[in-house]
Amino acid sequence: MTPPGVIDAHHHIWDLSVRDQDWITGPAMAPIRRSFTLADLAAETRAAGVSATVLVQTIGVPEETPEFLAAADGSDLVAGVVGWTDLTAPGVADTLAALRELPGGGRLVGIRHQVQGEPDPEWLLRPDVQRGLAAVAAAGLVYDLVILEHQLPAAAKAAELLPGLTFVLDHLGKPPIAGGATEPWAGLVRALAARPNTVCKLSGMVTEAAWDSWTAEGLRPYADTVLDAFGPERLMFGSDWPVCRLAATYGEVLDAARTVTYGLTEDERDAVFRDTARRVYAL
Repeated sequence: MTPPGVIDAHHHIWDLSVRDQDWITGPAMAPIRRSFTLADLAAETRAAGVSATVLVQTIGVPEETPEFLAAADGSDLVAGVVGWTDLTAPGVADTLAALRELPGGGRLVGIRHQVQGEPDPEWLLRPDVQRGLAAVAAAGLVYDLVILEHQLPAAAKAAELLPGLTFVLDHLGKPPIAGGATEPWAGLVRALAARPNTVCKLSGMVTEAAWDSWTAEGLRPYADTVLDAFGPERLMFGSDWPVCRLAATYGEVLDAARTVTYGLTEDERDAVFRDTARRVYAL
């Protein structure tokens, strides 16, 4: 078992009294339709032996990232923030520089956009988006990919076009775990992994599985695929808390990740649960 010192490379917070999270809708999402704070997170990570985390954006509004940076600035737990900015805006470089000057700006480590919600499967290849991604690279930041299976080819092409930018695939690219299929997802994720400037998060699996009946063994084929494709040195654990609470507790998510990586060497487990995140996000 990995010793204390785990880095959780993917979690969220939100305050519904500040702004709505319009993606939390319907009866199934009711368990997470409330505010979640860093204090809530700390209570769960403390018991799990987590020493540092990466706070990831939730919605595409410019106010959220400064709020997250300020929260990280006052936190002993949050070591990095993956924020949001409009990649299609002409002044992306200036915006990123301004974010760096804010309280907590030194903890800005990456940028993310909800590409999964874009109707164009090749949104990442648009000239204006490519220009924005180049600015992210020039700023020394990484880019988190929250995409669906059919968007994986464009992500692989974007990684080819921008070899100086590290792309971090969130949630394994959201494979169809609940249905049990592995293709075409597996082939597409291997094509992405063939680009050396790509990394993957071992995160989000329990919510892609059947929420009330998932098992670690059911997750294993998907974990094995990314372990083989990326290798432990390009794979990092993320809880996806509190979204994970739809299907599992924080501890259950961490235990499942440990189960599906049980066969790794101690150094390989250290990479997945700590060292890859520390290196990629320069924590």
